Amino acid sequence: MTYGKMLREQIAAPGTTPLIGVYDMYSASIAAAHYDGMFVSGFGFAASYYGLPDIGFIAWPDMVAFVQRLRGAFLGHHLLVDIDDGYVDPEVACHVVKGLERIGASGVILEDQKRPRRCGHADGKQVLPLEEYLAKLEQVLATRQDLVVVARTDATDEADILRRAKALAATDADVVLVDGIRSVEWIRRVRDVVGDKPLLFNQIAGGKSPRLSLTELAELGVSVAIYSTPCLFAAHEAMDAALAELKQADGRLPQVDADRGIGVQASTRLLERNLARRRPEPAGAGA
Repeated sequence: MTYGKMLREQIAAPGTTPLIGVYDMYSASIAAAHYDGMFVSGFGFAASYYGLPDIGFIAWPDMVAFVQRLRGAFLGHHLLVDIDDGYVDPEVACHVVKGLERIGASGVILEDQKRPRRCGHADGKQVLPLEEYLAKLEQVLATRQDLVVVARTDATDEADILRRAKALAATDADVVLVDGIRSVEWIRRVRDVVGDKPLLFNQIAGGKSPRLSLTELAELGVSVAIYSTPCLFAAHEAMDAALAELKQADGRLPQVDADRGIGVQASTRLLERNLARRRPEPAGAGA
């Protein structure tokens, strides 16, 4: 069974599948202990790899190399990858999709933004003409073998949101995402226009969308929930607090709780689990 088929079957199962945003190998190591699905977030990768906002700086070879490291360590986890606008050019998008499928990604998200692009929950987003995006999407769909493809619109005009969601649902894309959706009522409206097509919901702390539980999302007919930045934002808060405490203590490190604290021993144990993982790779993965 391929990685794409594994994720597709998970999406088709009852309930809402959570995919946790990871931004480096350490955050992925922690997430892997709690969830069986990861989301390679463009926001998190731009922040961690470049120290820059999510406005189009990511170079596709960097993203592909990161996904390759992830798959090498986490053979049994779903890996959904944000490829933004396909790095502008349809031919580049197809080349990236081929590479990601070959190294074992489970799926990709392709958006309809035009440059300069923005985080899906930011102001000032602009979208390509629908026909231009659909042509790019169709090329990607024709290129993939079994990779899950999520068709994403960043439209903000209400009529255009519904028009695009309906058009995306009519393609062979596996899942539809309307990013930055602002209310439960709008989730229902999008759910109605996409028919039986699985729907994905993007949750990001401080973003434009409502904070909803997996139970609430399942009741709304949402098949997948991606959590773009819980690891990144938690790390930001914890590191800021730890360094402020270190400065206040005149550079004296805090005492590590032997049972619950994180020190060199707990960190090493976490990383040793990555060495120990030897789950069998799905048949046909990377073919």
